[in-house]
Amino acid sequence: MLDIKIPSELIIQCMHCGMCLPVCPTYNLTLNEKSSPRGRIRLVKEIEDGNLPITDDFVEEMYFCLDCQACQTICPAGVKYGKIVESTRIKIFLSGKDKQALWKKLAFKFIFASNSTFKFFARVLKLYQKKFKPLLHNLLPERLRQIEELAPKISDEFSDEILPEVITPKGKAKYKVGFLTGCFMNVMYSIVNIDTIEVLLENDCEVYIPKGQVCCGSIMAHYGDIETAKKLARRNIIEFSKYELDAIVINSAGCGAFMKEYGEIFSDDKILKEKAENISRLTKDINEFLYEIGFKKPNAELNFKVTYHDACHLAHSQKITLQPREIIKSIDGINFVELNESNWCCGSAGIYNILRFDDSMKFLDRKIENILKTGAEIVLTANPGCHAQIEYGLKKSGKNIKVMHPISLINLAYKMSKKLKEAEVDSA
Repeated sequence: MLDIKIPSELIIQCMHCGMCLPVCPTYNLTLNEKSSPRGRIRLVKEIEDGNLPITDDFVEEMYFCLDCQACQTICPAGVKYGKIVESTRIKIFLSGKDKQALWKKLAFKFIFASNSTFKFFARVLKLYQKKFKPLLHNLLPERLRQIEELAPKISDEFSDEILPEVITPKGKAKYKVGFLTGCFMNVMYSIVNIDTIEVLLENDCEVYIPKGQVCCGSIMAHYGDIETAKKLARRNIIEFSKYELDAIVINSAGCGAFMKEYGEIFSDDKILKEKAENISRLTKDINEFLYEIGFKKPNAELNFKVTYHDACHLAHSQKITLQPREIIKSIDGINFVELNESNWCCGSAGIYNILRFDDSMKFLDRKIENILKTGAEIVLTANPGCHAQIEYGLKKSGKNIKVMHPISLINLAYKMSKKLKEAEVDSA
């Protein structure tokens, strides 16, 4: 997928028709042609043809891009813009022109690449959040205060330390599925991972959770460090290939999108090629998987007004938009309100909101304005970055609106259904 030499057929496929302009967040922000998909593709072509060097301005444009891939959804020619921009970022990363490359390497190789190290830093952050934040927050430099405010609350328990390797449903299992606990999901949204497992069990799944699994590698790949991404991907391919699975279920849009590309990444690897292709074929977003198997409709009523934000790597990369909405609407009593510009990026974009905080807030303000117009009590989204970003924006707005994963909502309905059933038994 992410080769250093960008195939010319990818670049010349762009017709420069301009259909991408209305849906590109950065172009709409600046109205500069170079900040549009077709403008960036033209810059990449000039670099590839040797007509331009990799300048600071070029690097700036490649990282100003959110890589939301909304342009791919609208493009009549089917240009794979995500592949172009991510391949270009690898070229930049390896060229030494990325001024943030050093700290990225340190973070990617020494924090994300190790589950134990990542969880150690998560525990340090948890200690800070509980004990020291009231004392130290105002003493931090502004940049660190901004990043600290973006960080969700660390979970009391990490899901990979709670969940056994194999979990069986009460009745006969119809499906054998693997589950990726992830990195951010594991330490910040552990409860969502638990909800996901409970929903899978409710739908007759036997769940396999490899203890040797690691971060999927998506953040590294999206920001140029393809070698670290491949090392992590290789480990996951080996670990998940130990089981004979019907599917590998993912509840994080970014992770699912990247694992579906494992086969392409290892297409030239004679040893892992077949296994990688199988992992990609098996990978399913949780919403996608439930919809495909004909999930159980809850028998309880939840009286909430809700809206839904499409995570970019779910809507644009994986083309999954209908399935989560159908799951949400299956719950009796739910008042679903469609969100204007639901598939516009919220500004999180992996670690974009950390690297480019000021820019990310401009996209977030637009998203929050649209959310508030819905009058919803709950905003649903299926990606941890979106979850944290939108939660931060709502907090700043002073509105008491809850952010949830769609799977947490349906699990709440399942739990209500069980309580109602138990009450009926008791009354009988």
